Amino acid sequence: MGHRLSTIATRTGDAGTTGLGDGSRVSKSDPRVSAMGDVDELNSAVGLLRALGVPDCHLDMGNLLGSIQQDLLDLGGELSIPGYSLLKEERVVALDAWLTLANATLPRLTEFVLPGGTLAAAQAHMCRTVCRRAERVLVDLAELQSISHTARQYLNRLSDLFFVMARVLNQQASQAEPLWNRARVD
Repeated sequence: MGHRLSTIATRTGDAGTTGLGDGSRVSKSDPRVSAMGDVDELNSAVGLLRALGVPDCHLDMGNLLGSIQQDLLDLGGELSIPGYSLLKEERVVALDAWLTLANATLPRLTEFVLPGGTLAAAQAHMCRTVCRRAERVLVDLAELQSISHTARQYLNRLSDLFFVMARVLNQQASQAEPLWNRARVD
């Protein structure tokens, strides 16, 4: 795996470039750097969701979020080294398994869900939207450079997971799920 920082104020990026894990330097506007930044932002959003606290339940959301943060660091490592693969297919399978369990606990949707409800559910929706952006940037990058199918699949599934997690968090807090009101008149 590439270089690890031992100091943070390296000053090597002052000219608008950054180092990749393979030792090469690219512009901070490079699509690969954008993808790495969005994945990093997503990891921070997940960290905030964990800090807000999620209920201890049969779905083990706290441990799941910790695993997701590790996966996102793996994905960041993969992105930092062109042609390198680090995120494993088993991680997508794990997200699918959690989604199956969680969806079984939820009522069928009859309307679009408005982001909100509890603070944790609202943050799960923030994670979902940041994840969708990271996915779009990753797809853009994949049109220019080789990116693993697993990385794209993982982010796609992860955004679904955050939507379902928001619903579960509201349900566990006995918070009515905010729904779109098509008939509202202002």
